[in-house]
Amino acid sequence: MSRLRALAGPAAAALIAAALAGAWLAALGADPVAALRALAEGAFGDSLALENTLVRAGPLLLVGLGVALCFRCGIWNIGGEGQLLAGALAATALVTRGFGPDAGVGVLVLALLAGAAAGAAWAALAALLRVQRGVSEVLSTILLNFIAALLVAWAVHGPLQEASGAYPQSDAFPEAARLLLLPGLTRVHAGLLIAAALPFALWVVLFRTAAGLRLRAVGLSPDAARYAGVSPERETVRVLVISGALAGLAGGLEVAGVTGRLFENLATGYGFTAIAVALLARLHPLGVIPSAVVFAGLATGSGAMQRAAGVPSVAVQVIEALVIFLSVGFALPRRDT
Repeated sequence: MSRLRALAGPAAAALIAAALAGAWLAALGADPVAALRALAEGAFGDSLALENTLVRAGPLLLVGLGVALCFRCGIWNIGGEGQLLAGALAATALVTRGFGPDAGVGVLVLALLAGAAAGAAWAALAALLRVQRGVSEVLSTILLNFIAALLVAWAVHGPLQEASGAYPQSDAFPEAARLLLLPGLTRVHAGLLIAAALPFALWVVLFRTAAGLRLRAVGLSPDAARYAGVSPERETVRVLVISGALAGLAGGLEVAGVTGRLFENLATGYGFTAIAVALLARLHPLGVIPSAVVFAGLATGSGAMQRAAGVPSVAVQVIEALVIFLSVGFALPRRDT
């Protein structure tokens, strides 16, 4: 019964969002059924659409996983975007300036580790500000997003700009630093397997280990956790570092598996959409997998809906916002669960 109740919130959010989206499309003079069908076909209708959705789901999954972990611990990490950018920046600096075009075997692993470490360090700044100075992590992580975006912009206009100097972007990654595509696929890279495996690992840690019990205890009641000998401050630092590492890894996978280089606007809303991913999943590590695919499908299918049904892009963004809004209202778990 409890599992059915856990699924009821996300299902209700999806159904009501679809109903409101249909009413919104009808008010605009579009055929709601045709528009929503075009959205679904654009996201999952053929192999290419499905691959595009899965590629977009990868970073959403990792960043959403970190957000869910933080929210479980009562930490409001809004900085997934900045942590992802920090990871992408570190991986790019290591590959293009640390090794260059003659990079050999092993540089890919080092680049991904550098991305995860940079994301963890970026989140650690917010953790230390909260623990040492009492600064709300909501404020610090949001501000760190802007700083990370500006750092990337500065880097691709300056020290990491491609050798030709033609565009504000880094040099392309050499083949040794690129993730391989999965057999038979044209866009889905091996990094997606890493992203898909981590929710299972985190589920084990969260629900089958003492460390996971301490983390959940802090999220449910910091005072009770402290009385039981658990330090909320230590768990805050720990969970933010892990969350940042996941987002930083997402940044490393994005430049090594998808774009092949760093440029401005690399992360167009991944961090904020990941919050909705975590909420729709009810902060459950395994629930993040389908939730990330849903939001990735909305993004990839929106273009098809515009083309097939003549729906303006602003209307598509309204539909996405409806899903996010309802995710908060229906999918956020109660404090007593």
